[in-house]
Amino acid sequence: MKEKQLGLTPAMGWNSWNTFTWDINEQLIHDVADKFISEGYKDAGYEYIVIDDCWSLKERSKEGKLVADPEKFPSGMKALADYIHDKGLKFGMYSCAGTHTCAGYPGSFEHEFQDAELFAEWGIDYLKYDYCFKPRYISGELLYKRMSLALKNSGRDILFSACNWGADNVYQWIRESGAHMYRSTGDIQDNWDSIKNLSVSQLDKECYTGAYCHNDMDMLVVGMYGGSNNDFIGSKIGGCSDNEYKTHFSLWSIMGSPLMIGCDIRKANQITKDILLNQDIIAINQDIEGRGAYRIKPEPQWFNADDAFMLVKTLTNGDLAIGFFNLSDSQRELSLQFWDMGLPYASGISLSMYDCWEHKEIGVFKERYAPVVPAHDCIVVRAKLVK
Repeated sequence: MKEKQLGLTPAMGWNSWNTFTWDINEQLIHDVADKFISEGYKDAGYEYIVIDDCWSLKERSKEGKLVADPEKFPSGMKALADYIHDKGLKFGMYSCAGTHTCAGYPGSFEHEFQDAELFAEWGIDYLKYDYCFKPRYISGELLYKRMSLALKNSGRDILFSACNWGADNVYQWIRESGAHMYRSTGDIQDNWDSIKNLSVSQLDKECYTGAYCHNDMDMLVVGMYGGSNNDFIGSKIGGCSDNEYKTHFSLWSIMGSPLMIGCDIRKANQITKDILLNQDIIAINQDIEGRGAYRIKPEPQWFNADDAFMLVKTLTNGDLAIGFFNLSDSQRELSLQFWDMGLPYASGISLSMYDCWEHKEIGVFKERYAPVVPAHDCIVVRAKLVK
């Protein structure tokens, strides 16, 4: 069976930054790769293991090449890539469009083709490309096109993850740059307000995501529980509740964001694994057509549309994925009128609904469905048209 085309559906994997930031090493990456296999992440569709910032030395070699830190990665990046590939997984790394990375390590500015060639030699499958220390009067659009061109001519298939935080009107030019995914937000934090604000910020941007160029709302914080070594990300805040993590994963999935795990999966509890490995939710995210979800405001209209809303995603086989999201601080009844999805009562067609979190059929409904959703929670259903 031929492997699916690069970037066709949102990337799924793990990234080191949210939990470990600068504290990364070869053994950690080995452990994560092992857990991908033993805990079922690979079988669920997660395939990329990505090392973020702080992997290199602070200076390039005399030949101008990036050099992996020999204390953190004594066997070198090629050996690490081989270890990951031997498990049927893919290896990702990090660089930056500027002169330096966000943590002050060498960036790829004016080294794009040299670095792309090196990444290909090492066996890299994914490049996260950040936006710190970019020369002020050079177009970011040009720099992302430059690295895209370098990667596409490196001799290896490398997924290009652009990370310019939604700056410079990126929605207007990122698809033609050749990037397979692009960050549309600032950095996520491990708290409810961050999850809510990032998701709401993208509710009017769903037309800017699709196959081969996916709107990336940043890495997942599911299962972190405040466990980062970076205060900004959330170690001083205490993390989220399990229901808030469930809502976070549901939003990212139905909105078509890449699903890049950020917690320490070596220590993940059963609830975290149940969220991250939910095949019914993952199937919505990975639907082959990659269509964005559209928002329906609930009745009555005086609800704050950013606190409570429905998201509807058209799936390849004619089903509808429908998420009922209550981001407010009290429970709400969310009334969905089927005519708002193009299904008139006069058609005689009903919706047979399957609950993607309870994993069970919940019945056949005609004209409307109005569940009560607890605060900071959601219900996600897969609806099939029936006569």
